[in-house]
Order: sequence, then C-alpha cells, then structure tokens
Amino acid sequence: MDLTINGLTYQVADDPPRVLLWVLRDELGLTGTRFGCGAGYCGACTVHLDGVAVRSCQTSVRQAAGKAVTTIEGLARGEALHPVQRAFLEAQAPQCGWCMSGQMMAAAALIAANPDPSDEEITAAMERNFCRCGAYVRIRRAVARAAVLARSPGEAA
Repeated sequence: MDLTINGLTYQVADDPPRVLLWVLRDELGLTGTRFGCGAGYCGACTVHLDGVAVRSCQTSVRQAAGKAVTTIEGLARGEALHPVQRAFLEAQAPQCGWCMSGQMMAAAALIAANPDPSDEEITAAMERNFCRCGAYVRIRRAVARAAVLARSPGEAA
C-alpha cells in the first residue's frame, strides 16, 4: 500500500494490519514521532493527516493510505524552520523534549486552521498533549509566538 509522507511516496505492507506510528519509526526511520502511551491520550505521536492532527498510535496504515501524512521531519522546508519550530526554540519550550514533536504538530495544525488563536483557543487545542516535565507555560508562549511568526514570515527570529 502507498503512503505519502512528507511529500515522498513509500510502499509499505499492511498484512497484518499495523498502526502508522510503528511504520514511521521502525520501517521508515522517522523517529521524530514519539511513542508515549500507545492509547492515544498523551499526544507524543501526533502527526498530520491531510493537515489534521491525529494520534499515529491509533491511526492504521490503511487509514493513512491516500492521504498526505506530515511528521515533525516534514514541517521544515529545507533549512527554513517552520514558524512553530522557530517559536519553540525561541521560547526554550523543550525540557526533556520527549513530547515536543507532538506538541509542535498539534500547534502547527491549530495555527493552520486558526492563524490568530486566543489564549483560550491555544489552551483548548493543546490540552490533550501532555508534558511530563510541566513546561506548559513555555509551550503556550511558544504557540502564541508561532502564530505571530506564521502571520509575519519575514519577522526575524
């Protein structure tokens, strides 16, 4: 079955049926997508399916077929970081870093759907992405900054 991931097409088997997370990590070497809980609760495995944030630990390969899958590795355009990646670095949001790819993918989906989110909308969009280090204040600050950067691409980092 064909999967389009970060603009490239990969042929993967789906017999027996598998979840997207393990295909990304184990078969394709896209290890930026993290395993967290395996039950779809923590958000560490968040990727985009046609621009919508989904939990890859709960998404089958069959569900992803025919859709554009974007992982954290696919956010940047060449050497140019995505506004979310820039903002997370500026805000020094990562502590241990385990949840950060999922946090950034959730933030990127939010900003794509809502370029000027309020603090309440940021909190609501991010509330299902858990950070065991408790860096939530820095994460919210980074998401707000990313929205500004996305609206003003020429702004200096």
